[in-house]
Amino acid sequence: MEMIKYTVLVAIIACSTSIGFLLSKRYVDRLNELTDFDVLINILQNKIKFTQLPLKEVFEDIGKISLKTNVKNIFLRSSSNIENYNLEESWQKAIKEEQVLLNLKNEDIETISSLGSILGKSDIEGQISEINEFKERLNFQIKQAEEEKKKNSKMFKSLGTIAGLVIVIILF
Repeated sequence: MEMIKYTVLVAIIACSTSIGFLLSKRYVDRLNELTDFDVLINILQNKIKFTQLPLKEVFEDIGKISLKTNVKNIFLRSSSNIENYNLEESWQKAIKEEQVLLNLKNEDIETISSLGSILGKSDIEGQISEINEFKERLNFQIKQAEEEKKKNSKMFKSLGTIAGLVIVIILF
């Protein structure tokens, strides 16, 4: 009987610690997704500037890049949506479809959504200039994500373990 009791107590601590780590992981994943998106925007900017390919092809190329996050899927979906919608609509539709799978906050999504309204509206130099302004806003989001990760990630890990210990103490 004692063995079962201790097994349950250890399981409670393990479960609560796991929950804390899962909640903490959201902050890490958000930062990773934003930094990967920044990498993809740099590639987009270079492809617009140097290859002068249509945006549909550029989006397809970017969507094929191997990353640890799913943000590249926004580009893939947008490239397939361009056949039925204009660029801005296809971008917005792609974001809505992928938003569920990403760990981004609403303000991140709003920032990323704004990119669709600037692409394809001007000449190459105008687009490059608009992308540079977009990258500044994105870098602000990345800095915010870093600060939140530093602050909250460690806290959720600790809270998960502490909550498990408190439950065990109460039950014991």
